[in-house]
Amino acid sequence: MELFKNRLDAGRQLTNKLSKYKGKDVIVLAIPRGGIIVGNEIAKAIDAKLDIIVPRKIGSPEDPEFAIGAVAPDGSTSLEEDVVRSYGISENYIKNKVKEEIQEIKRRMNTYRGNKPFPKLKNKIVILVDDGVATGNTMIASVKFIKKQKPKKIVIAVPIAPSDFINKVSSMVNEVISLKPLEPYYAISMHYISFEQTTDEEVIETLKKY
Repeated sequence: MELFKNRLDAGRQLTNKLSKYKGKDVIVLAIPRGGIIVGNEIAKAIDAKLDIIVPRKIGSPEDPEFAIGAVAPDGSTSLEEDVVRSYGISENYIKNKVKEEIQEIKRRMNTYRGNKPFPKLKNKIVILVDDGVATGNTMIASVKFIKKQKPKKIVIAVPIAPSDFINKVSSMVNEVISLKPLEPYYAISMHYISFEQTTDEEVIETLKKY
């Protein structure tokens, strides 16, 4: 299994598949924090604007680290319906958790972007980027949010993603570009030689360039 050196390397490899979008009306939306490094490489290569979208995972009542879904800034959700049913998680719990996570999304968006208005996505080509996909819930919640803005086209570009995610999301977007399949039982980090934590400061500094 050939590994990516780091997120910069993954971003540069993805740009080879995205050159057809150079010079078009494109915005790259990265999922922070790690996705901003990948997204920056893509935006530079195709002369596109770069911004972020902040989805948040929804943790289970018993274990907040165990994700049962995700929510996007406008409340669009993607849930693991089987898990929700089998654990008997109430609709009320999910509603309250969604409200709580939307507050955290607003806080993070403000930290990263300040008071800048969110970019208009209508009639634009939106390339949604992260440093890898595991369950895919944050990505799917983000897609639902983007679709409501009526873009011309949605492209998902990720270094690694499971094939079942690609099959599921392909009907929701125009194009999915993934360089490698995420093998079962492998973490995203196992596909990278260096997978250091991206800091808030790196996200803020990268966005300042745009």
